[in-house]
Amino acid sequence: MRDLVFERSFRELCKANTCRSYGKYYTCPPAAGDIDDLIARAKGFEHAILYQTVWPLEDSFDAEGMAEASSKHYDIAQRVQSMLPRDQGIVHLATGGCRLCEECALVHEEPCIYPDQALTSMSAYGIHVSGAAKLAGLKYINGTNTVTYFGMVFWGKALDSAQTPQTA
Repeated sequence: MRDLVFERSFRELCKANTCRSYGKYYTCPPAAGDIDDLIARAKGFEHAILYQTVWPLEDSFDAEGMAEASSKHYDIAQRVQSMLPRDQGIVHLATGGCRLCEECALVHEEPCIYPDQALTSMSAYGIHVSGAAKLAGLKYINGTNTVTYFGMVFWGKALDSAQTPQTA
């Protein structure tokens, strides 16, 4: 945890809306929360585990394959979520926005109907994912014609300020 890097600039990538999720989900910015608050929350944990899934693609432009892989990764993230204890103060993050509902209740200004299952994106927390992968001994890019997705689980008591990870 002490070497995990957070970057506020990732919030700007969210604002650019390249994933088309900005403002559409409770688990994505801006509804996910203030970047500084989310970074502080993550830094309050002693442990984190990063996991990844790697999927084959027909070629580098296989958008359908990437979307299918993203959906499969989210299904795996949901299975991980279902195995985590709910009363231990654990935070589980995933790739991209929540996919539990076809349209998020946020759009209609209603409360989330799956608050215990909805997974916030790692980018919303400002996590430098490629750096986290390197720290965990995982490859961020896993070869030609593949796509890689990540998830992260935080748990454990808060670190004291002398042990807190750096923010870029």
